[in-house]
Amino acid sequence: MRPYLDKAIPEAWKAASAYSDAVAKATAEHGLTTAEAEFIKVRASQLNACAFCLDLHARESRAAGITQQQLDVLPAWRESSLFSEREKAVLAIAEAATRMPLGEDGEADLAAARGVLGDEVFAAAEWVALTINMFNRLSILSEHPVRPRDADGNLIR
Repeated sequence: MRPYLDKAIPEAWKAASAYSDAVAKATAEHGLTTAEAEFIKVRASQLNACAFCLDLHARESRAAGITQQQLDVLPAWRESSLFSEREKAVLAIAEAATRMPLGEDGEADLAAARGVLGDEVFAAAEWVALTINMFNRLSILSEHPVRPRDADGNLIR
């Protein structure tokens, strides 16, 4: 088992947490909703296979009003009518920002998303995608465990 990076160098974790808080505040001020930010976090975490972040952000997504059905079909969002045009735009940003380098498809997705969202919300969504990708890598490299929870999200002891 590798060391938890957040515990091994707590001052770096504190700075990362402050950065995340600043991104959340700024992106909300620029028009990105909490639910939209959570869609980005869950989709990027799915692509990165970050179990810890998926566990956390699935719960936070439901608290933000995202339906269980939307979470269930999220990997197939492009084929679903359950997502608004704006939700699809932020999901396209999540995928493009996670699957690097950008190819033609990623560039096209970003251009279309920018057209739907406008510059401010588009940039806000990219900041959220950048941030969750950092936290995914931190949790994966630290091998943060997913602890069992009950149906209400409470830890099972």
